[in-house]
Amino acid sequence: MSSAAPRVTGQDHSGPDHLWSVEEHLEDILATVRPLEPIELHLLDAQGCVLVEDITVPVSLPPFDNSSMDGYAVRVADVAGASEEFPAALEVVGDVAAGQAELLHVGPGQAARIMTGAPLPPGAETVVPVEWTDGGLGEGPVRGMRARSLGPEGATGHVHVYRPAEARAHVRAKGSDVKAGDRALEAGTILGPPQIGLLAAIGRGTVRVRPRPRVVVLSTGSELVQPDAELGTGQIYDSNSFALTAAARDAGAIAYRVGAVADDAETLRSTIEDQLVRADLMVTTGGVSVGAYDVVKEALSHVADEDEAGSGIEFRKLAMQPGKPQGFGSIGPDHTPLLALPGNPVSSYVSFELFVRPAIRALMGLPDVHRPTTRATLAADRALTSPKGRRQFLRGTYDDGRVTPVGGAGSHLVAALAHADALIVVPEDTESVEPGAEVEVVLLG
Repeated sequence: MSSAAPRVTGQDHSGPDHLWSVEEHLEDILATVRPLEPIELHLLDAQGCVLVEDITVPVSLPPFDNSSMDGYAVRVADVAGASEEFPAALEVVGDVAAGQAELLHVGPGQAARIMTGAPLPPGAETVVPVEWTDGGLGEGPVRGMRARSLGPEGATGHVHVYRPAEARAHVRAKGSDVKAGDRALEAGTILGPPQIGLLAAIGRGTVRVRPRPRVVVLSTGSELVQPDAELGTGQIYDSNSFALTAAARDAGAIAYRVGAVADDAETLRSTIEDQLVRADLMVTTGGVSVGAYDVVKEALSHVADEDEAGSGIEFRKLAMQPGKPQGFGSIGPDHTPLLALPGNPVSSYVSFELFVRPAIRALMGLPDVHRPTTRATLAADRALTSPKGRRQFLRGTYDDGRVTPVGGAGSHLVAALAHADALIVVPEDTESVEPGAEVEVVLLG
């Protein structure tokens, strides 16, 4: 859970018509969302979590010189000058397999059949790939070795080598990947599959991390029905909870979707209270504007009580489009952060990217919580217009320094959002952006 109750207001902004800036609202959120406490987890349970300690390599990788090929371990001098016309004939003294404890000794005029990953035996200086030999069959170059179970005699006898090999050819040197004492991973690293593999390779079965935040996503509206259900008059499918749950998972959280709650304040309060047990962060969508049925605002405007000092949700108007109405605060005995987003699909998703995703990343303990941004040339047929005093976020597609708007400015245009991979940012003091102008772009993918 969050370790501190949210500071709901960062400055004294009085009056119901005050417009908060995007920066002010985000600053308040990030100032109050604390990283989750570290825990020790088994490797697979730690996937997607953030390391809280540097990891030092206890044993070199690889831990011994080993072969990178199936072939023969030999001395360099014994294959010098070897060719197909004048091959080097060597005595095969046995097999060296991966995981083999007792190693053969390779002396002058000898070779050991060696498998990929097997330790380089004493006396051997290099590895000759099996394709450079007759495989002990005396019938010219071969393409591979027969399985030991099918041809056990291949581990003895003689082999003809048709090409020379330099010292330590096809040999993976001890410590060539990482050496004992090296820093394998830094604190702050997100553990993905390659990092999990590295930890296992150096013998770490558990690791200390900040857990993935648990995010509960809840949509409101009596008009919402589950996908696959039949639509009635005046009804629409609930898309926001699916989009935001997926977005929370994409941000690194363990996200739970709650079915849409009807426009009833008591039902909403009860549902939120029931969900707090599994939430490090709660996200609601819908019901935060000024309508008669804006149930989130009705239900949460006065949730604070004397037993939960510091809790409470404040609803604000932001100088942005889409996403003007927003709510933020904490709820419950653990002061669980709650972000209340508007209900229009584009408004809710843009709000998620600007406010919820950074909060999730902050809970994870990451130093950089923001999407990457860049500058791009606007590729459009006509000028983009934007209301004065509002920071507008338009959907777009970004490609090699150019960004093209997708769809219009309407906050309900979810189809256009599905084709966008960037947000075009139009500043508050800009009312028109001409084609060819340079604009700020938030990269979503």
